[in-house]
Amino acid sequence: MCRWAAYIGRPIFLEDIIARPSHSLIRQSHCATRGHTAINADGFGIAWYGERPEPGLYRDVLPAWSDPNLRSLTAQVRSGLFLAHVRASTGTATSRNNCHPFTAGRWSFMHNGQFGGYDHWRRDADLLIDDRFYPERKGATDSEVLFLVALAEGLDSDPQGAMARATARMQALAISRGTAPHVRLTAAFSDGKRLYALRFATDEHAPSLFHRWSASRQGRAVVSEPLDLDETDWLEIPPASFCIFEGEDVRVLPFAPALQDLRAA
Repeated sequence: MCRWAAYIGRPIFLEDIIARPSHSLIRQSHCATRGHTAINADGFGIAWYGERPEPGLYRDVLPAWSDPNLRSLTAQVRSGLFLAHVRASTGTATSRNNCHPFTAGRWSFMHNGQFGGYDHWRRDADLLIDDRFYPERKGATDSEVLFLVALAEGLDSDPQGAMARATARMQALAISRGTAPHVRLTAAFSDGKRLYALRFATDEHAPSLFHRWSASRQGRAVVSEPLDLDETDWLEIPPASFCIFEGEDVRVLPFAPALQDLRAA
């Protein structure tokens, strides 16, 4: 499965999360410890917020450890809110358009996990995307569908509810047309002001999710797995949780998508 890391707080160099820690995201791209795949070499991406409402976006299909441009970019760019992802494909092609994060307007989104049997119901998944947002459909992943469906479900005004409704619609297709495990999901997403994350699965194997406040940085990292194995104050988010991170504040709320009848949706 993919690995990702996000940060919100006082602006720092991107490399302070992505490249410098002993178990940085780049190191996780070839030596992950808490995913089904230790190697995440099917592309990478970064979305970061600066002086404009819309995030900057850099994605490529190279393994994260072998791209010198990534090292240079992260050593020079500061941001107080960014998302970074290294990809291990669950079936779709290795291409820039399939690399996370995905962006639309001021929103950025990245995902780790799977919806069971997606290849068997990919066309039906595309039909879930509202016409308003279908022009944003650039790739072929289930992750991008989830993001675009959530936008139509009201992500701007109700992030928790929109993501629950979008997950439920995808889950219904996985159950009716796909295979088990129907849903394994962690995601992080942002509107440029707050950072949101969730952890959910229909079985007992929800992908891992941790967070940690750094007093020295005055910021919080939200990650698939801890960035420094010597730091003992990483907090694990329990399954079936929706998180809101804003400054030093953290809210962890229940996340329980209600299955929907797609015939009535």
